[in-house]
Amino acid sequence: MSSDSLQLLNQFLIALPNTDDEGVFSKSVSLICQHDHDGAMGIVINRPSELNLGEVMDQLGIELLDLDARKSPVLHGGPVHAERGFVLHDGGMDWDSSLQVGEGIYLTTSREILEAIGRGDGPRNSLVALGCAAWGKDQLEKELVDNFWLTAPSDTDLLFDTPLEMRWDAAAGRIGFDFCQLMDYAGHA
Repeated sequence: MSSDSLQLLNQFLIALPNTDDEGVFSKSVSLICQHDHDGAMGIVINRPSELNLGEVMDQLGIELLDLDARKSPVLHGGPVHAERGFVLHDGGMDWDSSLQVGEGIYLTTSREILEAIGRGDGPRNSLVALGCAAWGKDQLEKELVDNFWLTAPSDTDLLFDTPLEMRWDAAAGRIGFDFCQLMDYAGHA
């Protein structure tokens, strides 16, 4: 299966229970931000890192005026480029180093957006992540055939408003899938 035959851009990639038991992708939801004939790249949107936004901004020397935003979790976006920051956000302003993921959803890697967030004039909704997930040519398509993942259309409410610990079940629910029923069924003859 070629990546041209299955377009995953702006889709949620939902790990099935048997995927990467207790590893990086266990019970993960990723937003696919890029998908072409060379592979795919996404950001895990439900795995908090050990850092909060205030700590990251302090490390970068960027003042963060919003005290509530200081407590916001920084996500572990994936195992690739773990030292690099990625900001998923809704539209509004054009930022350097931005990629449009879907209608009104962007991925930006510039310091400029973090400085705007710090001043309080950044995007209305944003998620900051360290690292990303990446798949080589046809790798993700093979993993889909091997039943490692489900896909579902992305949703800004799930992306920005749903609590992190509820995103895995909520993303699967977008396509009518209930992990509890699957787990209840497992092991019954």
